[in-house]
Amino acid sequence: MTWVLPDELWRRIMEIGIESKTLDHKSLCCLSITCRRLHRLAGDDTLWSPLLLSDFPLDVNYTSSSTSNGIFKSLYQIRYARVREQKRLAHRRAVLRIESEIAERSRKIQEIEHHSFEEKEKLNKAVSELVNLRRTRQASVALNVWQPEIIRGRQRQIVQQSSVPIEFRVNSLQMELNLCKQQIAGFDKALRVEKRRLSAAKEELASVKYHPIRDFGSTSFQPNDCRTRPKKLKHTSKILLAQ
Repeated sequence: MTWVLPDELWRRIMEIGIESKTLDHKSLCCLSITCRRLHRLAGDDTLWSPLLLSDFPLDVNYTSSSTSNGIFKSLYQIRYARVREQKRLAHRRAVLRIESEIAERSRKIQEIEHHSFEEKEKLNKAVSELVNLRRTRQASVALNVWQPEIIRGRQRQIVQQSSVPIEFRVNSLQMELNLCKQQIAGFDKALRVEKRRLSAAKEELASVKYHPIRDFGSTSFQPNDCRTRPKKLKHTSKILLAQ
């Protein structure tokens, strides 16, 4: 029913929509596919000129002296493609940064697990030696108690095998055990922190990869903008801008 209204009225309606910010480049492109008449009217420079100046205000070299209609739509298409490429590259840099962070977190986790394993090995050795020293101390006490000679000889052999004073070595091992437990507790805490950070980095990477290109109506782009998952946009405006 577009034939009911004259071209001037349709053009004025679209101009009012652009001036009130209710009609953007996507809506204008969608409107142009409804019929041939609106397709012709939607490509007018009087509509694309304010869109060009509002969406890309940094480009000040626009001139309206050209008589060919559609020049502003072509300029908008060029600038649109340039900004889109900038956003794609910024998104790629964000993905590489997060992937590098994930690799670094994974390396730290492996390093912490290795150190924790070494401390646990030291702890097990210290516990085993401490048990043997306590047996030696019991054997030294047993020498002062009457018992069969074969058992007494065995107790004396255990005591003679100790190269350092038993009490001194027991105290040293107990200090080593406490230190190993503190080190293991510290490694476990650091491991939990790194795993949380690794999980957060993986979630961020999944969010960034979910939708690489944000809304092109905005000329600014921040890598953190990709952390929230936007709704999927229709590709109609991209196809029409390429026409």
